Amino acid sequence: MAKSKTRIVIADDHALIRKGLRQVLESQPDFEIMEAENGAEAIELIREELPDIAILDIEMPEMTGYEVAAKVENESIQVDLIFLTMFKDESIFNRAMDIGVKGYVLKENTVSEIINCIKTVSKGKYYLSPAISDFLIRRNNRLANPAADSRGIDQLTPAETNILKLLAMMKTNQEIATELSISIKTVQNHRNNICNKLDLSGTHALLKFAVENTHLL
Repeated sequence: MAKSKTRIVIADDHALIRKGLRQVLESQPDFEIMEAENGAEAIELIREELPDIAILDIEMPEMTGYEVAAKVENESIQVDLIFLTMFKDESIFNRAMDIGVKGYVLKENTVSEIINCIKTVSKGKYYLSPAISDFLIRRNNRLANPAADSRGIDQLTPAETNILKLLAMMKTNQEIATELSISIKTVQNHRNNICNKLDLSGTHALLKFAVENTHLL
C-alpha cells in the first residue's frame, strides 16, 4: 500500500515566495501542496482541506499568522503549524511558541532547511532555524524558573495584568476599553501605572515588554 502524501498549505501574500516554495516542495514526491495568499484564505483552506501542515507567514493581509494559529487552536483543528518569516526577533519567536507553532524557519535560510523542518514536524517533533537556537535555550530556562523571572509583574494589580495581556495580543487602547467596558482614559492610566512599576519608558517599551513576557502573564 502506497504511503499517503503529506498535505501542506502555504500561506504568504508574496506571490514569488509562495510560488517558488511550492515549486521546490512539489519536487518532493511525498508532498501535496495547496496555496493561500492571505490569512483569511489560509484558515478557510485549513478548515476545508484539513492538511497535515500549514506554513504561514506572520504578516499577511486580512489575518496574521498569529490570528490563523489562534483560530486553529480555538477550533481544535488538527494541523501542525510552521512559521516561515523574516523576523529574527526573540519576542516574536516566544509568542509563536506560546500559541503552539511547531516550526519556526527564517526566510533567509535555504530551501533544504524548510524541507527538513517539514519532515521533522511531520514526525511530531519541533524544528527551528539554528540561527535562533539561543532563543529556545533562554525560553526553556525561563519556563524552568518562572518564579525567578517574574520581571516585576508580581507588582501589578489583577486589572493591570489583564491590560498587559491584552496589549500582548496587539490590541489598541480603544479595543481594550471596549472589551473591558472602561474608558480609554482608564486604559491609559493603567498603562502609565504599569510603566511606572516596571520602570519602562519610550513609545513602544510597554508593548515590547508585554509581547516578550506573554509566558509570564
